[in-house]
Amino acid sequence: MNKTIYFSMTSVGNLPRNTIKAALVLLLLFLVGCSAKQAPFLQVNGSTMGTTYHITLRQPSDEWTEHSLKEALDLRLQAFNQLASTYIPDSELNRLNDAPVNEWYPVMPMLFDILVLSTEVSWVTNGAFDITVAPLVNLWGFGPVKHEGKPSDEAVAKALETVGFGEIELDILDKKVLKHKDLHIDLSAIAKGYGVDVVALWLESLGTKDYLVEIGGEMRVAGLSPRGDQWRIGVENPDVENPETTPIRLGNIGVATSGDYRNYFEEDGVRYSHTIDPNTGRPISHNLASVTVLDASCAYADALATAFSVMGADKALKLAEQMAIPVYIIEKGDAGFVRRYSSAFAPYLEQEK
Repeated sequence: MNKTIYFSMTSVGNLPRNTIKAALVLLLLFLVGCSAKQAPFLQVNGSTMGTTYHITLRQPSDEWTEHSLKEALDLRLQAFNQLASTYIPDSELNRLNDAPVNEWYPVMPMLFDILVLSTEVSWVTNGAFDITVAPLVNLWGFGPVKHEGKPSDEAVAKALETVGFGEIELDILDKKVLKHKDLHIDLSAIAKGYGVDVVALWLESLGTKDYLVEIGGEMRVAGLSPRGDQWRIGVENPDVENPETTPIRLGNIGVATSGDYRNYFEEDGVRYSHTIDPNTGRPISHNLASVTVLDASCAYADALATAFSVMGADKALKLAEQMAIPVYIIEKGDAGFVRRYSSAFAPYLEQEK
C-alpha cells in the first residue's frame, strides 16, 4: 500500500509521508510578530469548504502582499472545491457519483490521488474509514438535512447495502474509477486535510519556508513561527469545567483532530454520536472524545483521525504503536477526561522536552 501512495502523492507535488467528521478547535499559541532583519510575516484569512481558513506565512517576496496572496489562494481553493465538493452539482466528485455502475470513469489526477489515499486508510483501519458512508450519516440525521430520531434496524440494514469502499476499483495507470454498485462518495473526512496540503505545497513553490496553514481545524506547519522558534498549538480539553489546553510543539508536520462530544442527539436517555461506524451502520458507543493525529501529510492525518474516532482508544493506540503514528487521545472516564498518547507522540509534548 505504501508504494501506491508514494506514486499517487507525486501527482500533487511529492507530498512527504511518515508512514475525517468534526474537527476540534486547535488553539494557536503563537505571537504575531516578526524580526526586522527578516521578511515579515503575513496573515491571510477567508472561507472555503463550508468553513474558514487562516494562514500565517513569511512573505515570499516583496511582490506578494496579503491581498495578492488571498486572491491567488482563493482561486486555488475554488478550483479544489470544484474538484472534491458534494455541494457543487457539477463538481468532478459528483460527476463520478453520477457515473454509471460497472463502467470505468476517468477522473482528474488530484481526485484520483485522494481516492487512492482514502483506500489505503480504509484497508489499514479495517474499514473504520470509508468515503462511501454518507447514506448512513444521512440516515442518522447528521448529513446536510438534520433530523433527530433513531432509525429502524431495517433502515440501517438497507443503508448498509449501499456502503462499501471495497466496491470501488482503481486503475492506477490510467487514473480511472469503477464502481461495482451505486455509491455516494463523500470526501468530507479527508478534503480539508488534503486542501491544507495543497495550499502548503503552493506556498513552498513561492519560496516561503515558514508557514502555518489551517482549514477548519486541520493544519500543517513548517519552519519557524513569528517568535522565531517552532510552531506550537494547543489541543482543547473537552471538559467545559476544566478547559485548559495541552501544548504541543511541532516541527514540519500536519495536524488533524476529530471528536464527537459536541455533535450528537439523545433519545430515551441514550446519546447517539455523529460518528458512524461504517462496519455496523450505527453510531460509535465508546468513550473516545477526541483524537489528534500528526503526519507529514495533513490529508493522511485527517483520514486517520476519523478512523481512530470510530475505532476507539484501545484499538487506535494499538494500531498507532504498530505503525509508529503520533496520536493523542482524550476519552471520557468515570472521574473525568483521561489523556493517552502513543510513543511516537511523546516527543511533541512540551513537558517531554
